[in-house]
Amino acid sequence: MSTLCLTNGQVLTPQGEVDSLLFSDGFISGDCGAADCEHDLEGDYLIPGLIELHTDNLEKHFVPRAGVSWPAGISSIAAHDVHMVGSGVTTVFDAITVGEPVNRRNRNELFAVSLNAIADAGERNLLRAEHFLHLRCELAGDDVVELVTPYMEHERLRLLSIMDHTPGQRQWRDLDKYKTYHSLHGTSEEAFAERLEMLRAKQKKNARKNLDALVDICRDRSLPLASHDDTTVEHVQENVNVGVSLSEFPTTLEAAQEARRHGLSIIMGAPNIVRGGSHSGNVSALELAKRGLLDILSSDYMPASLLHAAFLLPGLMDITLTKALETVTINPAKAVGLDDRGTLEPGKRADAVQVRLADGVPVVRAVWRAGMRVL
Repeated sequence: MSTLCLTNGQVLTPQGEVDSLLFSDGFISGDCGAADCEHDLEGDYLIPGLIELHTDNLEKHFVPRAGVSWPAGISSIAAHDVHMVGSGVTTVFDAITVGEPVNRRNRNELFAVSLNAIADAGERNLLRAEHFLHLRCELAGDDVVELVTPYMEHERLRLLSIMDHTPGQRQWRDLDKYKTYHSLHGTSEEAFAERLEMLRAKQKKNARKNLDALVDICRDRSLPLASHDDTTVEHVQENVNVGVSLSEFPTTLEAAQEARRHGLSIIMGAPNIVRGGSHSGNVSALELAKRGLLDILSSDYMPASLLHAAFLLPGLMDITLTKALETVTINPAKAVGLDDRGTLEPGKRADAVQVRLADGVPVVRAVWRAGMRVL
């Protein structure tokens, strides 16, 4: 039997803090008891491995600069993987956009390349974290259903979300913020108006039929379905009616309250907590957290924000560190049916992170996945 004893730390378990933990054959056995110490935690925290349901980080490694496509898929996924593990994440849902109407950052071309790179790296045992797929489907896209359908039996596919980034609604109600994000402030008013007309026409033509087709696909596979950027009570009600179980990044308090009323898991961006607000001018994640309307944090575009936000929450509201960490561990695990991880308790998979505070900022010192040290 393969065992590892970690001791002399602040080990955060559901039952309270202990000073040691024993791994046996990739699972947690309990405290070390009389076992010989093999890893000294040096007084650091030991927490469950983080679970990330929505990260765009992989895209940055395929397109490291505007107009630059990196040619080696294996090196891109490997670099992304190390970045995630270095941020304390042991389970990664790589969020890959499908069917973007304006093909920003060459996303349509990167779709199959990204999926193939993840599968290839996984088959060759090159990944430190466990990677799953989260397909982010743009409802206004002309070919989103056609692109998604061949991958619906992919063994790593565990989550699908429906998005509509048409300007003037949801995340981009504020057109000035839309212009800033997409670097369009130098664009003429005539050209910008033409862009809006084109995108709104695509939405009108495609959104409803694509939604119906994607919902049918998810039902056939019993695949969890998430909404994205719900803004109104009506948005939430419409999504509940088609089987959505997760509300990603609601943009208003009203939408979050309606999501809670229907029992949806509410996901907000960890960068929103760390930065003190939304980059799009939408509702603050901290405001939702204080109202009991935050279940899960996602690092979105900044992997390090996941751990940082969880450690910030106890100082920002009346919550323990153990409770705050649930937003990045057990809560996301439950939301997507991963019952074997998310807590440091006997019988769960030995995914764990050693964390030290440096001037109040959590720094990852070591990471284990299924009892094996991967960092």
